This record gives sequence, structure tokens and C-alpha cells, in this order.
Amino acid sequence: MEAEDTKLVVLARAARLRAYTPGGQLAEGAAVRDTDGRTYVAATVAHARPELATSALRAAVVAAASSGARRFEAAAVVTEADAAAADDLAMLAEFGAGVPLFLAGPDGVARTRTSS
Repeated sequence: MEAEDTKLVVLARAARLRAYTPGGQLAEGAAVRDTDGRTYVAATVAHARPELATSALRAAVVAAASSGARRFEAAAVVTEADAAAADDLAMLAEFGAGVPLFLAGPDGVARTRTSS
């Protein structure tokens, strides 16, 4: 992994610590980097009604898009899950195919790399 991608994992790991998961839902942190080099981070926001929950990656993409970003260079998610959720990949793919997504464990060690 390149240094800028490692930075994404570090930022996602820090964001995970701020996740709102009062019901014991899966806490995740995410970071995305746009093509201008700006980075956006977010954490899981759970809800009593599961359909209103927001994943960390979707929240990071929304933060970036609402700030004007339209293309991404890379993204990272820190999670206990074994794979990225299909909905999360679909959200990332909306802004471009082939965006690398690094999946790391809570310890910050990148486990897999996939793409949108």
C-alpha cells in the first residue's frame, strides 16, 4: 500500500471510534480521497430502525459529494466484517468504476483490496 492509502486506513480507524452504535451494531469507519487529494471521513450511524442506519462508507461518500467531489482515487473501511457491503460498493461505484477500496480490521491492518 502506498503512503496516501495507508493514511486513509489510519483516518478510517480513528473515525470508527466515533461510530454511533448504541444497539451493538457493527461499528465501522471509512475514509475516501477525491481526485483533488481531499479526504473525507465518517463513521457508522446506527438507528433503532435499521433502514435508517448509515454505513461509514456511504456517509463518507455523501460528505464528499456534498462538498463537490465527483470522482474518487481511493477509499478505506475499517470493520470487523469480512467483505464490503454490496450497497457500499454500489455507492462508491456511482462516482466511478475501479476505485480501490481497502478493507482493514479494527487493528488497522489492511486485509483485502477490492474496487468499485
